[in-house]
Amino acid sequence: MNRRIFLSLCVAVFGVSALQAQVSPRTAVKITQSVNEAQLVMRTGNIHPAVYRKDTQDLGPVSDSQFFGHVWLQLQRSPEEEQALQAFIFSLTDPKSPNYHQFSNAAEFSAQFGLASSDLSAVNQWLTGHGLTVNFVYPNLVVDFSGTAKQIQETFHTHIHNLNVGGESHFANVTEPKIPEALAGVVLGPVALHNFKPHVLTHMGIQPSVKNPNPNFTVDASYQLVVPGDLATIYNYNPLYGAGISGQGQTVVLLERTNLYATGDWSTFRKTFGLTRLFPQGNLKTVHPRPSGMINGDISSEACGNPGVVVGDDGEAAVDVEWASASAPNATIELASCADTDTNFGAFIAAENLLTAAAPPPPVWSLSYGSPESENGTDGNAYINSLWQLAVFEGVSVFVSTGDADADVTDQNHTAATHGINVNALASTPNDVAVGGTDYGDTFLGENSVYWSGANTINFNSALSYTPEIPWNDSCASQLIAIALGYPTTYGIGGSCNSAVGVEDFLTTAGGSGGPSGCASGSPTLAGVVTGTCTGYAKPLWQTFVYGNPSDGVRDLPDVSMFAANGVWGHYFVLCYTDAAGGGVPCQAGVPSNWAGAGGTSFGAPIWAGIQALINQATGARQGNPSFYYYLLAGAEYGNAGSSLCNSTLGHATSSACIFYDVTLGDNDTNCRVLNGALYNCYRPSGANGVLSTSNTAYQPAYVTTVGYDFPTGIGTPNVSNLVAKFPGATIP
Repeated sequence: MNRRIFLSLCVAVFGVSALQAQVSPRTAVKITQSVNEAQLVMRTGNIHPAVYRKDTQDLGPVSDSQFFGHVWLQLQRSPEEEQALQAFIFSLTDPKSPNYHQFSNAAEFSAQFGLASSDLSAVNQWLTGHGLTVNFVYPNLVVDFSGTAKQIQETFHTHIHNLNVGGESHFANVTEPKIPEALAGVVLGPVALHNFKPHVLTHMGIQPSVKNPNPNFTVDASYQLVVPGDLATIYNYNPLYGAGISGQGQTVVLLERTNLYATGDWSTFRKTFGLTRLFPQGNLKTVHPRPSGMINGDISSEACGNPGVVVGDDGEAAVDVEWASASAPNATIELASCADTDTNFGAFIAAENLLTAAAPPPPVWSLSYGSPESENGTDGNAYINSLWQLAVFEGVSVFVSTGDADADVTDQNHTAATHGINVNALASTPNDVAVGGTDYGDTFLGENSVYWSGANTINFNSALSYTPEIPWNDSCASQLIAIALGYPTTYGIGGSCNSAVGVEDFLTTAGGSGGPSGCASGSPTLAGVVTGTCTGYAKPLWQTFVYGNPSDGVRDLPDVSMFAANGVWGHYFVLCYTDAAGGGVPCQAGVPSNWAGAGGTSFGAPIWAGIQALINQATGARQGNPSFYYYLLAGAEYGNAGSSLCNSTLGHATSSACIFYDVTLGDNDTNCRVLNGALYNCYRPSGANGVLSTSNTAYQPAYVTTVGYDFPTGIGTPNVSNLVAKFPGATIP
């Protein structure tokens, strides 16, 4: 279908009705009766699954006097008000709506969509009546409070215990929280009463190569290191750079819970790969954002403490700042970090405070952490959705990595999936862009020399053109790895996952995550498994614009993808990360082949954030959630049957007019095993190792690429120059 006709039809069809919904200022009063602590409502789905793990030892209650600073309570609107709010947020990207791009600020959000003042007062009185201190209230209906364990347990009628989880010390509530029935229309529940935090999504080191199983993890001539110049060639940034669109005047925020180990690593990275010389306006700054204009209390330093250097997480920070700068090399790269509190994740604190600062927040953010929907809890998931709602209301584009454990994000860094299909709660809301991961397919196709020069340029890049892509997948359950190893199937006693080489080198869940939202709300009956009353977020309307998106009624991940591999097919990212304690190595000048190597969808989120910064520069405006236009453009390209001209497997033979490359070869399936005597989304006809499947009794791999949208790669990877040029309102000099 002609792109212009398609866009016009979509605007005509979707630019009216619910998308133009208006919400009246201040919702109606909901608390109409006095609080009776004898009449309680249980908030289910909020016990962390680690409480039930076999290797968890319950060490008994925490001390009554243990102090918990800055705990968060999530409030709520009525279901009707929440639907109206989501429709309003969606209308901000609808060009036919009077709300189009009418982004505002936190104060206006609170005025339009906050709770009645009398309801907030009643909640405040309830908390303070139990001796808790209410510090302040965030506009996305989050109450920040502090108190002792005794006060918190009495308030929420729960029990918090110390735990030993696989040798690690934690604490968590071991019973579901309860709230007074009188407050049930306003109070959802504590965001978290435990200290299990999201984890990084970077895979340091090089995986065994299918070209050379059992290597000594030393980079050799059979590997192609991906550097900034390769990124610019493969995804066609260079015409934009030549036209002066390289991030000038733009700021990309990386949300972190740590500072950089050494800011000099960023400078070394840019200097070595020519970014400093070619794009001298690029700069780096670190901030510890504080909220302003809040109500109900003073702001202590703990509201955003300086986290210092958190070993391991500082490697994630290095990935984020370096590769955001590789994508938008003349932009300001802002690392926004806050220390974790007892129950809160530092990156979320940074996000909250940026959104409530006096100045408008920078318009593009990236987050490269993960936590499964089924582990994050009903209240925790509601909090993330409310946070990204506020971000979009203020015109912020949020990019979040989907995860690094193929279709089961619960089992990252494990040797097998045991919890079934699950997605990253930080990325699964309808208000962020979820970024998945690919690998390059030239090795599988036997075409390395077609796409990589035998010699590097002065900036160490060697890519020759766009390169065929496949999903990033290191597992023996990958159909492509099975073929390369010479096995007819991935499953069964004769399949790759039960072979000697498969067991030795490829029992891993490492790969780009994707799948349907399944447990955004509700309570799983099996800890950590999408079961029981679990339900996913409703499908955003824009996902229906693209051929291939399933009619499953729920939000699907990812939206877009980017190269994320860590070496299994001979390709991985290089970065300057010198913290030896976290796996880093010295960054010797002029020898990047000896630098740290890594992969993960955590690279994709900051790279895509950089792309959005280029879009914002070309359009001269912040865009909020850009998914509406991503999907419109992809839908026009793929039409009713997909685009044979933009099939990624064609590599350099794809059309020069492609906006997205449709990845159609490979899968993000992974090997799986029994958990507590049962199989969850695991097909295992014979042998010790099965493969992740939507059926336990048949081979229905989760998931295989298809034409158009698919779970391994979403709508695909970008031709950046074409995407920016075709984005509505863009002007390219």
